[in-house]
Amino acid sequence: MNETNLDNRKILIRRFYEELWNQWDYSIIGELLTNDIVFHGSLDIDKTGHDGFIDYAETVRSAFPDFHSRLEEMIAEGDKLAACLTYTGTHRGTIFNIEATGRKILYAGVGIFVFRGTRISHIWILGDRLALLRPLS
Repeated sequence: MNETNLDNRKILIRRFYEELWNQWDYSIIGELLTNDIVFHGSLDIDKTGHDGFIDYAETVRSAFPDFHSRLEEMIAEGDKLAACLTYTGTHRGTIFNIEATGRKILYAGVGIFVFRGTRISHIWILGDRLALLRPLS
């Protein structure tokens, strides 16, 4: 992969987190994700397509309206890119059958992205669910 393609993919991942996740801006979804995106989330929920992805994001947003993803590092090879992340938020809605506690969360995760052309076609998010659940109990 040439340096330009790698840089473009890193920019796309930054937009994925800064605009799509941190600002809940679904208007850019077609620029970032293929129509048939396959998403495996750390909440043990799998989704396909733009509507499926939005449904997942709204599940997170309803539990943690101020959910924030901080991108720590990216590593790329071939058509894949891995991102190390730190997630934060405040528990304001039900998740895992746990009613809102108002407590802050902080946990680490990794996102693995597969690209098809200039967009993301497959995503695996692996979050530290134990660290997520610990302050909620």
